[in-house]
Amino acid sequence: MNAPTPGALTSSLLYLDGVSVSFDGFKAIRGLSLTIEPGEMRAIIGPNGAGKTTMMDIITGKTRPDEGTVMFGGSVDLTRLDEAAIANLGIGRKFQKPTVFDFHTIEDNILLALKSKRTVLKTLFWQTEGPQQKRIDEILAIIKLADKREKLAGSLSHGQKQWLEIGMLLAQDPKLLLVDEPAAGMTDGETAQTAVLLKEIARDHSVIVVEHDMGFIRELGVKVTVLHEGSVLAEGPLDQVSANERVVEVYLGR
Repeated sequence: MNAPTPGALTSSLLYLDGVSVSFDGFKAIRGLSLTIEPGEMRAIIGPNGAGKTTMMDIITGKTRPDEGTVMFGGSVDLTRLDEAAIANLGIGRKFQKPTVFDFHTIEDNILLALKSKRTVLKTLFWQTEGPQQKRIDEILAIIKLADKREKLAGSLSHGQKQWLEIGMLLAQDPKLLLVDEPAAGMTDGETAQTAVLLKEIARDHSVIVVEHDMGFIRELGVKVTVLHEGSVLAEGPLDQVSANERVVEVYLGR
């Protein structure tokens, strides 16, 4: 593990410790502790109601925990920030259902998402500058949609829309990506390509993938965290957690 930078409390990019939150008496998250290192991709699994979505809501500022520590970048207390401020820090979230601008081209979707202070109208109607165009080209190459750049986003398949939305996240230049069930509804070919895409992205970013598809997680080949009743039940390589009797009982055996 890298040493913390001066002024940092931890060397981890994301650090959760003793995090709990209740909704109308129901404890959705209870004593959750989790660390994500710079450049790490982690898979999060668990049964419905395990707390996966609430965990992401806490990280992105949608939900404020009742107690516990949530640190980003070693020294930033995420519990003191709103959603916009957290997004600006470099935490991007992709929900399960893709949300793209169907009536704009694929290239314009990336252009609209680029991290910039310009307005939407200026972005669409002003000439794209050299560095911006280079970044758009890079992202289109990563998500394998360069040859479709002039097509409307609405014409894409479900899997391709997922890739485009991941590209739109990359355009925001995040340090950490939260990706919710990226393989849901995909063909086998799209699922395999998505695993390749996420592994490529993880070379330069930290990524948290919430997923139910065990085959897809195996393709990722990363450390797995199993959540159950709002806390960590098991953690380790997929084969290790899959052999855990408690994991089989509460999740895999269902």
